[in-house]
Amino acid sequence: MAFTLKQGDKAPDFKLEDQDGKTIKLSDLEGKKSVIFFYPADMTPTCTIEACNLRDNHTIFQSKGYEVYGVSPDDAKSHQKFIAKHQLPYTLLSDPDHKMAIAYGVWDEKQLFGRKYMGIVRTTFILDEKGKIAEVITKVKSKDHASQILKL
Repeated sequence: MAFTLKQGDKAPDFKLEDQDGKTIKLSDLEGKKSVIFFYPADMTPTCTIEACNLRDNHTIFQSKGYEVYGVSPDDAKSHQKFIAKHQLPYTLLSDPDHKMAIAYGVWDEKQLFGRKYMGIVRTTFILDEKGKIAEVITKVKSKDHASQILKL
């Protein structure tokens, strides 16, 4: 895997559109702690479990000063449906050309049923107020992801 980012590194800059077509970039996150979770696709079973676990704990994230952002290759329309269906209270970013995923080292070869393909490797980055990586979670437990992040 091309993964090289680690705790203490400056997070790679990005510029992506959210579910409403608003451009979000790394500098927009400065001044607050951020959780950026990369997931393969909207509406898929494991991604839905992860997204809903973060939704169910969103008030705790807010109380601890975290903003939550999900990133996948899906477009804004798909993100809007995902948010509406599961009442997701946080921002989803569209990375259709995988630029952010590549910059963060989470676009890599995967294998399913013996077939190899390129895709998002489920990974979460926790950024501090200055845009530095405070933690990287590579072994995401979708059903319990909020407690992995918050160390509950």
